[in-house]
Amino acid sequence: MSVTMLEAYGQPVPVRPDVERWATRPVRRRVLAVVHTVNSGRRLLDAVRLLEGDWRVQVFFTAAPDVFSGGVADFLDELRALVLPWSQAVQTVFDLALAAGHGGLHELHAPVVVLPHGAGHNKIVRARRGGAVAARGVYGLSRQRLVRDGSVIPEAIVLAHREELARLGRECPEAVPVAEVVGDPCFDRVTASRPARALYRQALRTGAGQRLVLVCSTWGPGSLLGSCGRELIERLMAELPAADYRVAALLHPHVWHSHSEWQVRSWFAGLSRDGLRVVSPRADWVGALVAADFVVGDHGSVSLYGAMTGRPVLLACLPDDDVDPGSPMAELGSFAPRLHDGKPVRRQLVRAASTYRAELYERVAGRISSEPGRFARKMRALLYRKLRLRPPGGLPAMEPARLPRLLEYDEPGSVVSWR
Repeated sequence: MSVTMLEAYGQPVPVRPDVERWATRPVRRRVLAVVHTVNSGRRLLDAVRLLEGDWRVQVFFTAAPDVFSGGVADFLDELRALVLPWSQAVQTVFDLALAAGHGGLHELHAPVVVLPHGAGHNKIVRARRGGAVAARGVYGLSRQRLVRDGSVIPEAIVLAHREELARLGRECPEAVPVAEVVGDPCFDRVTASRPARALYRQALRTGAGQRLVLVCSTWGPGSLLGSCGRELIERLMAELPAADYRVAALLHPHVWHSHSEWQVRSWFAGLSRDGLRVVSPRADWVGALVAADFVVGDHGSVSLYGAMTGRPVLLACLPDDDVDPGSPMAELGSFAPRLHDGKPVRRQLVRAASTYRAELYERVAGRISSEPGRFARKMRALLYRKLRLRPPGGLPAMEPARLPRLLEYDEPGSVVSWR
């Protein structure tokens, strides 16, 4: 971490009531981006970028307390933004705060807009309050996270699909009046990236006649990596002929930051040298998903976005107790083929391709966003309405994802680099 970043985290940043005396450019509105995790920080950037070019607005960042806060400091350092220590952020008044997590939001002095940090709301988790474990609820929709002392915390709750309004009503009816359906930025990015599929495949060094199997894992003991990841990838590498197949691994950022990048590199060292492609945690994951011929996953968001690609999604595991039965993920799990241990992998892939039913996947994909292609327009309208400003002309276009980058091992025992 740089000295500048250490200073920003350890000392107050000069944001005071008399800011006009020292600021070069006066601004009319101040926005705070609250970063709980690297994953939520990336999702926030999709909203923050909608304020680009507006000289009336200044955006500040802060790192909120979270069990998965590893990597946030480096993430913020790479942005070269003005970062306030959390202790100062909760004592400063802002015109608006944006978050894609929930911890500590009640401490802020600003109206808060909360975005989802994945594909909708699929996971059921237990919330903790005051050291006690509360009842299980759908993450992002449950009352435990949205209400405190009888009041709804967020000024606005961003939803991707209209059907989530009904699910929110069952979980936390008092929050429905502040919900806004604006769509999903990753849904729109996958759509914008599909025409560049050949470029993504080339970046992953997959030949025209080869099939790419993307193994994607969320975090936690019930994930693909936590339950069967090593054995599954070893099977794929051993059973699929290299001339016909390429295998790539895409891991949730929490995996990298809870175990450390060094450790993950070490775990995959032998497999990588045998030909496994490991996608960099610093790169955009969308290109790898669009490039895939088969997605082998679990209950994570990437598996769900895989329903948009027109290729089969196979589930290596699906912990039913952790998935909301009314969610799109549960529907995907109702028909997506399981990858079984006792059967040849290649035969299972061939069968998944031959029995692929596009209408089933399209129905699930249609449940991810009810506002396809409209996230930027609707999210920006929400932001400027909350800021009480007229939005500037023009609208940023959704760009295709950048090319994926891979983990490289130059020589046995050598330093690992990203390329």
